[in-house]
Amino acid sequence: MKKALILRALTLATMMSPYGGEDIVADHVGTYGTNVYQTYGASGQFTFEFDGDELFYVDLGKKETVWRLPEFSNITKFEVQSALRNIVMSKRNLDILIKNSSFTPATSEIPEVAVFPKSSVVLGIPNTLICQVDNIFPPVINITWFYNGHFVAEGIAETTFYPKSDHSFLKFSYLTFLPSSEDFYDCRVEHWGLEEPLVKHWEPEIPTPTSELTETVVCALGLAMGLMGIVVGTVLILRVRCLGAASRRRRAM
Repeated sequence: MKKALILRALTLATMMSPYGGEDIVADHVGTYGTNVYQTYGASGQFTFEFDGDELFYVDLGKKETVWRLPEFSNITKFEVQSALRNIVMSKRNLDILIKNSSFTPATSEIPEVAVFPKSSVVLGIPNTLICQVDNIFPPVINITWFYNGHFVAEGIAETTFYPKSDHSFLKFSYLTFLPSSEDFYDCRVEHWGLEEPLVKHWEPEIPTPTSELTETVVCALGLAMGLMGIVVGTVLILRVRCLGAASRRRRAM
């Protein structure tokens, strides 16, 4: 079983509340500069998040900022060198910990996978499929998409690893698609915690159209029930009136 030694450092977390006060739970949380570095593949990650959503991450290979939504780059900027310095420091700290400590590599967790559409599915209307992979540890994973059994190489986007409070990670993969009643999709996840790749299947759930005969039968049944109700109601009214008349006659005698 492959192992990875990981160092995670949280540089700054800010909680904001529009009401102020020390006893009030924050409405928003911004996490600035989450560093993750691991020995496997000598890889690291630097991200900014707001309310659990990624604002941007730093592509350490290209040495550039990658915004989750490109429009954000028009609002503010980030100095990439700051992230690179933090990653170097994380690597140095991890090397020191490995050298000076007796350690036991953590056990790989079994990831949890779910596939669902971004919005309600309408045939012929473009949509996005989301493959959510939770409980990831260590953060080394491979997510691939298949369309009608064939590997998909385009129209895919992924988030970085979102760190969680239990020290596991969360990751999303997105696939744009055009819903069709004849198509199906699979999200394939490979991870050290799995003995074999985990595949989650998805296909549109299209309601079965109601035939004209079925509609006619339903309408006829509804009409019959309505007429029966009228007849029963009329009989009951007449019976009550007859009982009332007989009662009055007895009292008169």
